[in-house]
Amino acid sequence: MTVEQLIFVGLNGYALALDRDSGEIVWSNDKMKSGYVTLLLDGDRLIASTNGYIYCLEPLTGEIRWNNPLKGYGVGAPTSLVSVRGQVSDVVLQQAAAAIAAAAQDS
Repeated sequence: MTVEQLIFVGLNGYALALDRDSGEIVWSNDKMKSGYVTLLLDGDRLIASTNGYIYCLEPLTGEIRWNNPLKGYGVGAPTSLVSVRGQVSDVVLQQAAAAIAAAAQDS
């Protein structure tokens, strides 16, 4: 299995990976603190944030590589996680530009 075959979902203190074709659960990690989970695929790392904690997971297995409680920064869900490795592909950008151009012509 490769990362491209997975869809990552975060909810209720869980991070999960689903098979993108079947929807079957490939792995589930419940070792994080409970709450809303925000995920970012950063190359070969899956970054999960929940209740003021940051976790680095192995994307193919869900195993925790490291975690950081970010003491002194409070708790809650982050508004965003950003990485230069998590950039949108050129294909998606080209499709979006084409859709915008088509919509402008129809107006």
